[in-house]
Amino acid sequence: MNNKKLAILAGILGVILLGVGVLYMTQTADHLPSFFPGHSATATPEKHSKHGIAAIVVALALFVFAWFASGSKSTSSTGK
Repeated sequence: MNNKKLAILAGILGVILLGVGVLYMTQTADHLPSFFPGHSATATPEKHSKHGIAAIVVALALFVFAWFASGSKSTSSTGK
């Protein structure tokens, strides 16, 4: 895979994880989708802030990776 495709993939995954992080930060455990870790139909109304923070941090790391991977390659000249 070349760097452009990796950058696009990292950007898409970053957007998805950012949405997941926001969902964790704003919803209680009983309102999370059933396939999310931390979902509980009978849970006390608590938010999973640690899951949300982790998802947002990974999303930011993916955005940084996409930024650097999509940059142009500099060519060094020897001055000859």
